[in-house]
Amino acid sequence: MALLENEVLRQSGKVYLVGAGPGAADLITVRGARLLAQADVVLYDALVTPEMLELCAQAELISVGKRSGQRSTAQEAINALLVDCAFKFKTVVRLKGGDPMLFGRADEELRALEAHGIAVEIVPGITTAVAAAAATKQPLTKRGVARSVAFFTSSTGPDQPEHPALPHTDTMVQYMGGREAAATAERLLAQGRPADTPVVVVENCSRPDERIERLPLSDLARGLEAAHGPVLVMIGEALRLREHQPGLAAGAERAGRGF
Repeated sequence: MALLENEVLRQSGKVYLVGAGPGAADLITVRGARLLAQADVVLYDALVTPEMLELCAQAELISVGKRSGQRSTAQEAINALLVDCAFKFKTVVRLKGGDPMLFGRADEELRALEAHGIAVEIVPGITTAVAAAAATKQPLTKRGVARSVAFFTSSTGPDQPEHPALPHTDTMVQYMGGREAAATAERLLAQGRPADTPVVVVENCSRPDERIERLPLSDLARGLEAAHGPVLVMIGEALRLREHQPGLAAGAERAGRGF
């Protein structure tokens, strides 16, 4: 308790949890870009691009990347580093891919900062699902077809079931879905979803190396080849091609299962 009181007496800076958006540097919000330009230190995720970091060239840059299946910074270490930086710098930016409040572990970082009396502000970012819908010109909702959307991930905590229940919704968007997409498709087929349910897979959304693949749910159940970047999987009737919609955009989408 004495330690906490002493830290409160020390003057701390302010921490901003800023959403970087899906990847492209020009998809960050104006507020987010302004804060990057003012930051003394920026702790950034693995999915943040070099172009995005050019917006904060004056700041000290600290990589705290977390990538599935790869060696990465433990969340507890990130929390401690944020607290430490808040007592050393006036303006601290924690730059997160997408939106901080969606699959961004914001709750854990907020708890750590609040426990030390550190002021925090959250700057939202464009979440990847919305950017993927724009990139594919495929609305996630459609009148008379889909009026509900669920964003979910198969990643679970140590005390949670390995395969949590799937959401019951018209359109499903699976974040970090590269490895888990096949299992999701198998479960949906077993639940009675039609085999020809449209699926759109987006890798590296909004980046120069973005890749898009369209396939039926039955093909997704066979699995996807290893991807080289973050993968988002969108499933549902709202994703079916419109009557005059081009099926393949040159250089952006490709047919088949070779994703």
